[in-house]
Amino acid sequence: MSRNEKAPVPGARFLTRWLSPAYGWRRLRHNLGPKLLSLGAAVALWLLSTGDQRAQVQQSYDVPITVRDTTGAASTNERRAVSDLNPETVRVTLTGRPERLNELRASNIEALLDVTGVPEGSFNRPVQIVAPSNTVLSKQTPERVQGFVDSALSRTLTVTLGVAAPAEDSLPRFEVKPGEVQATAPSRVLNQVTRVVTSPLSLAPGEKREAPLIALDSQGRVVEQVTLRPASVSVQRLDTGTLPVKALPVVLAPPPAGLRIVSQTLQPRTVRVVAAPELLGRLREVSGQVDYRVGSSTVPVTLRLPAGVQALEAVNVSLVVERVTAADPATGGTSQQESSQQKSGQQKSGADEAGTSASGNGN
Repeated sequence: MSRNEKAPVPGARFLTRWLSPAYGWRRLRHNLGPKLLSLGAAVALWLLSTGDQRAQVQQSYDVPITVRDTTGAASTNERRAVSDLNPETVRVTLTGRPERLNELRASNIEALLDVTGVPEGSFNRPVQIVAPSNTVLSKQTPERVQGFVDSALSRTLTVTLGVAAPAEDSLPRFEVKPGEVQATAPSRVLNQVTRVVTSPLSLAPGEKREAPLIALDSQGRVVEQVTLRPASVSVQRLDTGTLPVKALPVVLAPPPAGLRIVSQTLQPRTVRVVAAPELLGRLREVSGQVDYRVGSSTVPVTLRLPAGVQALEAVNVSLVVERVTAADPATGGTSQQESSQQKSGQQKSGADEAGTSASGNGN
């Protein structure tokens, strides 16, 4: 090699060799079996190590919000309540294996709203999601909720029984246990409650059943967010069946002379009476006595019942009564003006007769 010639670079010679198709094919076939075996093992190992990641799926749940409030926990006198949550549930999306997500329910997920230390009034607070094991929280909607913190009050209310209308020939008697319940709610909610009633029941004689309780306002609408303790009462029908009962119309005695009824409204128009069956069969109506007064009034009706007959309801009547001051074909009344005219005519006739008599005596 002459002094002016350069020695070939080793790297260039190696690259030139691999660019030769014949050399590349020869090297590829060299130990081909072990090479393919190594490649298969590597692929299998990758599939095994990444199997869990590739099997991950997502599933959404509507989770009710759980409120935590430890404000004043050391003091038994301070009690608070949260109302008007908006919304009351959170849409939670979890990521995990299909078999794990399929066994989960919304009750297994906790959506925690902590209002500890929040002053009374409106609030806007974040909701913390506690995802179950082997799952990952992907998304929650919404992240914050609104509500109202208020002082919690309790009040004892009497239970009002709600039953189907009884048959006219029955006199059902019921027993409610307990007769009073404790209602607890935020003060502005509890102030709306006017009564607690049982859900409507239809019981056979002697039957006993549990009846859920409902809190109502003055308009008869259900008041939500009220906790009743107990939440239900036991209702038992004590009577054994039908009784000799009959519904009869009430007929008022006429007003005294000089008064006239303009309008009357009986409440109720019929009254149920109890008596021996043979006596009930002869009764067609019930007579009522009223203390009539001029003008508008609502007065009780005194029922005149035969011996051995007992009324089951009290009857009232709304009356409009006026005094008769003019001739009325219905009452035969005579007005004060007509009475004066008749009296004046009688006096004039007597004077004329006296004058005629005096004139005849003079002749």
